[in-house]
Amino acid sequence: MELKSKIRIRFILFRALVILLTVAVAGLAAGLIGYILKKGLPYVSWEFLTTEPDILMDTYGIKPMIINTIYTVVLTLLFCIPLGIGSAIYLAEYAKQGKIVSAIRFAIEILAGIPSIVYGLFGMLFFVGYCKWDYSLLSGAMTLAIMVLPVIMRTTEEALMAVPKSFREGSFGLGAGKLRTVFVIVLPSTVPGILSGIILATGRIVGETAALIYTAGTMAKIPSNIFSSARTLSVHMYRLSNEGLHTDAAFATAVVLLLMVIGINALSNVLAGKFARNKGEKNHEQI
Repeated sequence: MELKSKIRIRFILFRALVILLTVAVAGLAAGLIGYILKKGLPYVSWEFLTTEPDILMDTYGIKPMIINTIYTVVLTLLFCIPLGIGSAIYLAEYAKQGKIVSAIRFAIEILAGIPSIVYGLFGMLFFVGYCKWDYSLLSGAMTLAIMVLPVIMRTTEEALMAVPKSFREGSFGLGAGKLRTVFVIVLPSTVPGILSGIILATGRIVGETAALIYTAGTMAKIPSNIFSSARTLSVHMYRLSNEGLHTDAAFATAVVLLLMVIGINALSNVLAGKFARNKGEKNHEQI
């Protein structure tokens, strides 16, 4: 009886500790979001969102930065999603597991842990200097694509490896080939995992500053093409806070950035749920 009582007490204490830590993390996140909203929300207006910055007129609109951020996200994902998902499919479904594959995975883990400033310096030396793309939207997007590629590859590969082998065996038993099995049976089951990786990558793209300062530049206007300099919301917020003269505009920019990330996450979750349900209903018809 004493042993059972001790085990029960330990279980209760452990459960209380987990709940306490969960509440602490949730409270920290809520406090951070609340502080940003309190400091910046009063300065967010339609004029602030739809005008361009003009120092002479003492206006600090962020319309170009919003558009530049969207351009950067779309262009980066266009580069890294096909390459990341394709590489993960090869590693999980086709490659023979051995030292070479282990070395590739180890290299991916190393790339995921490299500081963004290092990627920025590489992008400045290679894309800006060697490729002669100058400080441009393309240089920034290519640098960010290399930076977030490990995230998409690892999350996609983990999602693929989590699919039960019975799914593949059932598909093979019904006469489907390897390629059809991967794209009709396996991939639809991994959509939530793949989207999780894309969400993480998008969040890092939207919030990245160091790499873009060295590659995309800080021109506060809408680029005429992909070889023009572009300033994103995160870079704009850094410049404003660094000057120390327009902290209100910096907090307002942070609010827009925060709401953009929350909106992207919510939309991705909705799309993932819908896609997974629709694919689940059609799997048996497509084999």
